[in-house]
Amino acid sequence: MTIGQELLQELALEAAVSRRFLERVPFDKAAFKPTEKSEELGRLAIHVAEIIAWWTSVVETTQLDFKDFVPQDIKTNEALLDYFDDLFAKAKSALLTVKDGEFEKEWSMTHGADLLFSLPKKQVARLFCMNHLVHHRAQLGMYLRLLDIPVPATYGPSADDEDVMLINRYGAI
Repeated sequence: MTIGQELLQELALEAAVSRRFLERVPFDKAAFKPTEKSEELGRLAIHVAEIIAWWTSVVETTQLDFKDFVPQDIKTNEALLDYFDDLFAKAKSALLTVKDGEFEKEWSMTHGADLLFSLPKKQVARLFCMNHLVHHRAQLGMYLRLLDIPVPATYGPSADDEDVMLINRYGAI
């Protein structure tokens, strides 16, 4: 099994959980912020979705420059899920075809001329892509909880969702 295939197994599980969170985002409350310093719910949900694109960037490029980045303008749950599904399909394709040696190459995140970080792609996939997704999905779960929206099960049941996710070697079943 290649490194890309191994990473895809983990990403597929996390993507399935993340999609369940995104399904519950109420866009009629997109402006909700738990605190003044917090991101708005709608923007956070879009961010959770767009993180999936970073997997493709890590595999196919050597740099992601945020200088001219403009987030998607998504106003409905259906559009959010379509966006997420499209990005996951692209990430899946990239991870299925990438050669192991690609993960030893350096990858950088920049903002114009400012270097934010540069690490081997394998580290970026783990630390930046996977951990970042899980971190922001957890934030999204907190927003859902504050809005009294049932929080989906993640690695076991939640207080709202008694369905324990069963996992086998092929993903969520």
